[in-house]
Formats: sequence, C-alpha cells, structure tokens
Amino acid sequence: MRRYECVVIIDPDISADDRDAVKARIQEIITQNGGEVLQVEDWGVKKLAYLIRKKAKGAYILFDYCGMGPVVAEVERFCRISDKCLKYMTVVIDTHADPEAIKAEIAAGKTRATASVTEPVEISDAADETAMDEEEMDDDQSEDVEE
Repeated sequence: MRRYECVVIIDPDISADDRDAVKARIQEIITQNGGEVLQVEDWGVKKLAYLIRKKAKGAYILFDYCGMGPVVAEVERFCRISDKCLKYMTVVIDTHADPEAIKAEIAAGKTRATASVTEPVEISDAADETAMDEEEMDDDQSEDVEE
C-alpha cells in the first residue's frame, strides 16, 4: 500500500453538518475501495491566497490514508463532482507503507516532523578554507576600490 495525504478545501458557507457529511463521505470512499484512513485533521476556516469560485475563505481538511491508485482516483472524482469542494490536492507520502505500524506511531504521539529531526552537520576543514579564500577575495576587491 501507498500512503497519501489529501487536503480538501470545502466551501465555508455551508453548515457544519454538511461539512461533516463531506468528511464522512470521503472516509467512506477510502474504506470502500480497500484503503485505510489513518488520520483526519480539520484545520478550520482559513483565508485563501486567491479567490476560488468567488470565495475568499475555505474550510481545510487533511486526510492521511493508505491505499492504492483506485482509492485516490475515486476520492479525487468525488471532489471534482461535489459542489461543496472548492479545491483538493493529493500527495504520495510513502510508496511502501504499513498502515498498522503508522497507526501505532500516531498513537504513540510521534509525527513525521519529530521523526525526521536530523543530527547537526559538522563543517569540514575544506569548507572553512573555501570560506576564508572568499573573504580574502572580498578584501582584495575592496582595496582596489579604495585606490
């Protein structure tokens, strides 16, 4: 299975019940097509960068799920057809994902952001010499200007 993230922007003028119905329908589509919903985050209503269907704001919802190509195709088809969805975008996060391991990771409180923290990189001596040479060049050029 592959892991996907899909952000859907919903019309902010519809009621909260209709918004929940869209969210539930997308989750239902994912499970019906052999996918597995990992996490759903409601980011709330935010200002859009530009007008979409004459709307300046949109309700953002993030779907984190595992599945294969047909799941993504069906979710995107629903978003294209629905008048309540203003925009959507699906991104592949991992090509070989294990839904059970990811659910355990989410339950343990780990996120991708905290898991991807790296060690600080040390600068080698060669990089220091290059930086010093550039500084000397700048000094030489400034002396030429002063003369």
